[in-house]
Amino acid sequence: MGTAAAGGGCGARRWLPWLGLCFWAAGAAAARGADNGEVLPDSIPSAPGTLPHFIEEPEDAYIVKSNPIALRCKARPAMQIFFKCNGEWVHQNEHVSEESLDESSGLKVREVFINVTRQQVEDFHGPEDYWCQCVAWSHLGTSKSRKASVRIAYLRKNFEQDPQGREVPIEGMIVLHCRPPEGVPAAEVEWLKNEEPIDSAQDENIDTRADHNLIIRQARLSDSGNYTCMAANIVAKRRSLSATVVVYVNGGWSSWTEWSACNVRCGRGWQKRSRTCTNPAPLNGGAFCEGMSVQKITCTALCPVDGSWEVWSEWSVCSPECEHLRIRECTAPPPRNGGKFCEGLSQESENCTDGLCILDKKPLHEIKPQSIENASDIALYSGLGAAIVAVAVLVIGVTLYRRSHSDYGVDVIDSSALTGNSLLLNPAMQPDLTVSRTYSGPICLQDPLDKELMTESSLFNPLSDIKVKVQSSFMVSLGVSERAEYHGKNHSGTFPHGNNRGFSTIHPRNKTPYIQNLSSLPTRTELRTTGVFGHLGGRLVMPNTGVSLLIPHGAIPEENSWEIYMSINQGEPSLQSDGSEVLLSPEVTCGPPDMLVTTPFALTIPHCADVSSEHWNIHLKKRTQQGKWEEVMSVEDESTSCYCLLDPFACHVLLDSFGTYALTGEPITDCAVKQLKVAVFGCMSCNSLDYNLRVYCVDNTPCAFQEVVSDERHQGGQLLEEPKLLHFKGNTFSLQISVLDIPPFLWRIKPFTACQEVPFSRVWSSNRQPLHCAFSLERYTPTTTQLSCKICIRQLKGHEQILQVQTSILESERETITFFAQEDSTFPAQTGPKAFKIPYSIRQRICATFDTPNAKGKDWQMLAQKNSINRNLSYFATQSSPSAVILNLWEARHQQDGDLDSLACALEEIGRTHTKLSNITESQLEEADFNYSRQNGL
Repeated sequence: MGTAAAGGGCGARRWLPWLGLCFWAAGAAAARGADNGEVLPDSIPSAPGTLPHFIEEPEDAYIVKSNPIALRCKARPAMQIFFKCNGEWVHQNEHVSEESLDESSGLKVREVFINVTRQQVEDFHGPEDYWCQCVAWSHLGTSKSRKASVRIAYLRKNFEQDPQGREVPIEGMIVLHCRPPEGVPAAEVEWLKNEEPIDSAQDENIDTRADHNLIIRQARLSDSGNYTCMAANIVAKRRSLSATVVVYVNGGWSSWTEWSACNVRCGRGWQKRSRTCTNPAPLNGGAFCEGMSVQKITCTALCPVDGSWEVWSEWSVCSPECEHLRIRECTAPPPRNGGKFCEGLSQESENCTDGLCILDKKPLHEIKPQSIENASDIALYSGLGAAIVAVAVLVIGVTLYRRSHSDYGVDVIDSSALTGNSLLLNPAMQPDLTVSRTYSGPICLQDPLDKELMTESSLFNPLSDIKVKVQSSFMVSLGVSERAEYHGKNHSGTFPHGNNRGFSTIHPRNKTPYIQNLSSLPTRTELRTTGVFGHLGGRLVMPNTGVSLLIPHGAIPEENSWEIYMSINQGEPSLQSDGSEVLLSPEVTCGPPDMLVTTPFALTIPHCADVSSEHWNIHLKKRTQQGKWEEVMSVEDESTSCYCLLDPFACHVLLDSFGTYALTGEPITDCAVKQLKVAVFGCMSCNSLDYNLRVYCVDNTPCAFQEVVSDERHQGGQLLEEPKLLHFKGNTFSLQISVLDIPPFLWRIKPFTACQEVPFSRVWSSNRQPLHCAFSLERYTPTTTQLSCKICIRQLKGHEQILQVQTSILESERETITFFAQEDSTFPAQTGPKAFKIPYSIRQRICATFDTPNAKGKDWQMLAQKNSINRNLSYFATQSSPSAVILNLWEARHQQDGDLDSLACALEEIGRTHTKLSNITESQLEEADFNYSRQNGL
């Protein structure tokens, strides 16, 4: 009843019971009401005949977390506006309505909004999303707005696809894929490079529009970096995993340089040109250039030909001036290619009548002399002649007397510096002795060792090609005569020395610990060492020779072990020099030859060259099984089979096979320098008043000097002064050795031996036996026990060294001062972690860090550069772990100092580590080695 009454009370209006409202009937009823003169209520301001027009319709909305959303609707003209959600009317109490007047049209504007909660959306279960729309009423009818969907917003955590790191060549295309997490609304994607947003609108080379992917059309070096995909919607933001992009540059060769000048001034030589891997240089792990960086071709330079005189012509007819002439021409051959013109006169003249020249038409013997010598003049000249004869007889008598009272004959004294010293000359020349070889004094043999030295010592081999010329300066010059003839007999003999087999000592005048008791050194037959090595590797050292072998960890397969040996050839070198090539190092053999290694080993060989690529062309050679020597590589060449690193005093070679190796050098200019070690030894002679000095000039390698020490030990020699270095140039000038400042009233030197000269070729190619000169000094009285003098060794137009000798000839006053350090001879073979300076755990971390290419170029190439390895990097690029091979080379170079601090500084400069290796305590190193040993089952 109440409902009906209420409905009846609406009259022409329509009753909506679920809303509790009355609405005007639409259409004709409304029109009839107007015709009947009924007045419309004030709440209906609309003009007749106008449907509602929506000014604002509800928009799609998203519920974030638990916050409700508001849906708005605005229409003109409208009597009422209500929301309908999911097909059902929203109750009036949930509506908020506002009315306003549109000033332009004078019509009423109605605005309504409702709130929708998360719970309402979650409780709805329909075939489509939760939706709402507005329904507006006017006189003519209703209008409906668009449906607005309401959804719960969310964004999942994980990306469906993360971008992946790439390594691309320069100018290549980079495509990074990104599929953002599922979300409502769909997430928008943004790309970051090194945490900075990428704006594709400012860079035409970058496109981020294609399905959220990042596309770089042509990669540039600046495109290297870390890229991150960012996904965001109204709920949250999500970050993908970072992808590292490395844009690398493969190396390219520069243009060839011009061909160099021919390396020889005359004859057959070579010229070279080079190029560098800098166009562009490899970056960020790019491949090194393929091919050789140096090319060589042969060349032939015209040799200068010095002019030579033709034979003299016949004498001309005697001229009125009583002279006749003869001439010669410089045409046999004439000078060519810059050769020197002939020296001397091209014509000669002399009297042609032997004093019988006709003067004023009369024979000369018929002309009366202007003055005749008187008898007194004749007597004067006769007296002078007699005096000259008397002086000559006196000199001969004194000489014979001294010979009969001396331990050595005159002939022995004249050549005492050369006795048995065939090493000073070229043995290939034919013998030509212009002095006698007969000993006029007694030869003393004091024990069986002396007899052995008579036949074996190189000091007493007969001279076969020496000519002695005595000059006013008492200098003995050595030469080779053009025609070889013997003018005397060769008698075997031994150089005199005393009974003292121990080594003398020297006064400790500011001597550094550089001189050793020579009796403790090994003999020549002991220059060989062996050791057993396994998977852990180790180091094999030849004591006091500078020769060592480094077997890296892992070079020998696990559960295998080898007995590895190393030796030095101290006999006649098997490598015969070709042309101007000289041997710069000992011949070093390591084996067994059939052993195979998985990682290159490091062989260290000392050399005597003053290293300079401008003056030397240095080669590494290997002896084949047939005994021939073949070139492995030039130190300056690029090679992937082996690597040579030349230090000032040693060469470190990375090799894959064992064998016999040596270094040779070809001088490019006259400024090429060999480093010689000069030393002086002394010992008493069998004559108690004599003292012998022996001056050695040998290649500056420890093994060469050890050979000298071994010889002197057998001869009873004592090192009198610490050795010094002499820079010997390849300028063809000879070497002079002289004794200076001998105390005048205490000592005297044997005649004609104060200065001796050694030919250039003998010193430059001194690769057979130690070169030395001998001097014999004599005391005036037995009470003289101290000797002081200077030994001057100099190259003409070259370097000079002075050895200051100050010693006691009495054994009781000598002191023993060490010469060779004993550190490397205590343990010639070291195996396992203790053989290496870098602990294994730290080494592994360094290799793992630098073997991986880096966007900033901080990889193994920079590690090599910081360790002064700037050449032939293609060799390391072929290794499985370039950093490990670089560290093996570092171990070989620093086996004496083990300067870990320098390595740490290099790593700090690169920026990969900030911890100095030198700060690691011994306990930490021992712990690291112990842990490493336990891991490997030791």
